[in-house]
Amino acid sequence: MVIDVFETVRYTYRLRPGRTAEAALLDEWGRCRWLWNEAVHQQRTGRKPTFGTLSKMLTEARSRNAWLRAGSQVAQQQSLRTYAIALDHSFKVKGRGRPKVKRLKDAPASLEYTTRGFRIKAGVLCLPGKVTVPVVWSRELPSEPTSVRVYRDNLGHWYASFVVRRARADTPEADLPAIGVDWGVKTTATTTDPAFDLPHLGHRKRCAAERGKAQRKMARRRPPKGQPPSKGYLSAKRLAARIEKKAARQNTHDARVWAKSITDHHALIAVEDFKPKFLAKTRMARKAADAAIGACKRELIDRGTRAGRKVVLVPPAYTTMTCSECGARANLRLGLGVRIFECAACGYTADRDLNAARTILATAERNRAGADDIRHTIASFRDGGSDAVRAGNPPNSSVGSR
Repeated sequence: MVIDVFETVRYTYRLRPGRTAEAALLDEWGRCRWLWNEAVHQQRTGRKPTFGTLSKMLTEARSRNAWLRAGSQVAQQQSLRTYAIALDHSFKVKGRGRPKVKRLKDAPASLEYTTRGFRIKAGVLCLPGKVTVPVVWSRELPSEPTSVRVYRDNLGHWYASFVVRRARADTPEADLPAIGVDWGVKTTATTTDPAFDLPHLGHRKRCAAERGKAQRKMARRRPPKGQPPSKGYLSAKRLAARIEKKAARQNTHDARVWAKSITDHHALIAVEDFKPKFLAKTRMARKAADAAIGACKRELIDRGTRAGRKVVLVPPAYTTMTCSECGARANLRLGLGVRIFECAACGYTADRDLNAARTILATAERNRAGADDIRHTIASFRDGGSDAVRAGNPPNSSVGSR
């Protein structure tokens, strides 16, 4: 098997558009948003057009409408292509819904350009319609970009995300140890090696008072229904969004640093396949959101796979109830207040999260996944993994019991 020494990644940079350039970008976004909504309408009315049909409709619409012709055909075509991909994923990816209408007040501006629609000249991003936007080059591009996505976040900041190819980082020696990762709320990630644990840092909780103050200011300045918002309301709303964005960026930074440390020092990474969505309906919802378990999990899997590590996703069923020393499973579910696991068969005693992490690692080692394999295995490895998990919700999981 030939291993590609290059990888395709995104390099994102901050943009500094002037007033004229920003107005042109928003006008272009208005055209692309209209095309997206028209494609959604075509699908909902039962016509079910393909991407080829939508492209023909775009050509006819541009010939009749000067407003569409004033925009970039590349950006409009890419908008329809993105819609077709989203519609295809709604049929193939579990949990994905059909594409929805993009409303002006809550849909973030986003434009896609291929190599025919942009170029970089003297450090400036040149877009169709003689739109030039200065770029804050925080680092050099490793190669010529093949496409770019120009978007605006909820704070009004513009960014350019270039798709480039770069050389893969050298993978360290393969005789590194293995590690098991168990997700939690009190401690975001408990591993078999305590030196690599990810504690709950609570960035959102630390900003809660300041964010609450900004939100109360928003409530006092909220305009009556049907009236446009005042400058004071928009200013308070922007301040609250800036505080929330800061906490989210801190969580992302911590997740990336931790995932890189795990990937650099371990050859086999056994990850609990925990889906934290259900925690939003529990009393732990706020703390679980602050922990950002889903973002940490995605970052760890992505970095491990790109580095060529053995990454195994282990279902969380029975990981807390199973002894990592002898493989015996407890007969009763462990209560939320029980933080120490005690095995009735062999007398092994350990912290319940540490025991679950060791159980996850033992399951992954017994199944011996391939170098690029991410597979689901039964968490209980007693009797060689012959006991299948019965249908229905599992009686216990390592994170849900936090």
